[in-house]
Amino acid sequence: MRARDELRRETLRMAIAAAYNEQKAARRPLTDDEMVAVLARELRRRRESIEAFRAGGREDRATREEAEAAVIAEFLPEALSDEELREMVRAAIAETGASSPRDLGRVMGVLAARTRGRAEGRAVSAMVARELGGAG
Repeated sequence: MRARDELRRETLRMAIAAAYNEQKAARRPLTDDEMVAVLARELRRRRESIEAFRAGGREDRATREEAEAAVIAEFLPEALSDEELREMVRAAIAETGASSPRDLGRVMGVLAARTRGRAEGRAVSAMVARELGGAG
């Protein structure tokens, strides 16, 4: 606030409001994992908005959303690299004994908590599907 960074201030206020609403719905303080989930959801919303604004020819709004996404991303755990994610996927496949694409749900159940806030669910699911397709 002292830096007079309006974008950062407004973005953090929106994130705090989202966390507050989540806390009110839960009727208890949020855990660290739940807070990460709120921030990840806010980041995902910004990314979806960026795509929508670009599709609609609103580059000014897309640029603003990108800046907001960058602010939110600062407060999330460091994202997994493709290689780290691949290792986690292979370990989860071995752990669950998955052998075909039908086992995707079991593997995702194991990976969901491990990758929360560090990788997008779609990316994890796609990698699991590729690994299971190659294994089966």
